[in-house]
Amino acid sequence: MEQVLVEEYRNETLECLHRGHICGVGPDGQVKYEVGDADFVAFLRSAGKPFQAIPGVRAGIKEAYELTDQEIAIMTASHRGESFHLETLSHLMDHTGLEQSNLVCAESYPMHRGSREQIIRNQGHEQRVYHNCSGKHFGVLSYCKLMGYPLEGYEDPGHPVQQEIVETLSMMAELPADQIARGTDGCGLPVFALPLKHIARAYLKLSCPELIEDEKTREAVQKITAAMHAHPEMVSGTNRICTTLMEDTNIIAKGGFKGIYGFSLRQEQLGFAFKIVDGSDEEWAHIVVSILEQIGYANQQTIHRIRERFPSAIRNDAGKIVGHTKEVFHL
Repeated sequence: MEQVLVEEYRNETLECLHRGHICGVGPDGQVKYEVGDADFVAFLRSAGKPFQAIPGVRAGIKEAYELTDQEIAIMTASHRGESFHLETLSHLMDHTGLEQSNLVCAESYPMHRGSREQIIRNQGHEQRVYHNCSGKHFGVLSYCKLMGYPLEGYEDPGHPVQQEIVETLSMMAELPADQIARGTDGCGLPVFALPLKHIARAYLKLSCPELIEDEKTREAVQKITAAMHAHPEMVSGTNRICTTLMEDTNIIAKGGFKGIYGFSLRQEQLGFAFKIVDGSDEEWAHIVVSILEQIGYANQQTIHRIRERFPSAIRNDAGKIVGHTKEVFHL
């Protein structure tokens, strides 16, 4: 049931098709918009990070370790390893007493090209803190330390913190925990798969926490999303689509590897999730902006900013326009 979402043309000849599924839900959690199959099951990957941060913030890690909003925001991040990311991670380690050696994610170089090149020029080496998921890991470990849980094995699905994460996701997504499929993410932590309509419901509650019945969870979500809005660059990086969207305080957004994306709109009380089935993420911005345009989103500045930073023109390595991208789906 997947449908073509985006076409790519080189000159005027069709070169690539990107198929997928889109689901949008309203305040009652029911499907309001659908392209393809709203019941398509997709792994959340890094789009799950805001939910993985909830147990720790709910338990009081922000207050216990005197964490800043930057440090909370980077717990939801797929950071690029830019200088401000690394500075925040350093402060996070100082405040919590955690070290890189506590992390199970692999050593790597920053994903941000300039930062990576600078480290290599300075004869630096791969480190766990450079991994784009390190903020999430420090968030989970901070919670373990606060609760007295063992730090070793925090990645094990049977660890108390992982059990609480899946229970929290179950509540936010309105899906029984035993119906959430499990796997192992690239960073080593458990990752969860569920239908797009339930991902959209969970994202709706990030923008509309008043829909969350549990008071402590509601307060934690408010702290997390406030930090993401205050420091959107922490959640991804300079001029990334997540950053661009959350410069608009009406929107919460987070993408994940292999083409999954979730975002929600507070004033409109809408939650969206979509999956590009070939796993590409280059089309995220084009799909999001087309959704916003099709629903008549009022903030034209946001739409203009997306179109400006993520133009439809395809350029070659020398910067010459050689083709274009076209959104072709209809909600």
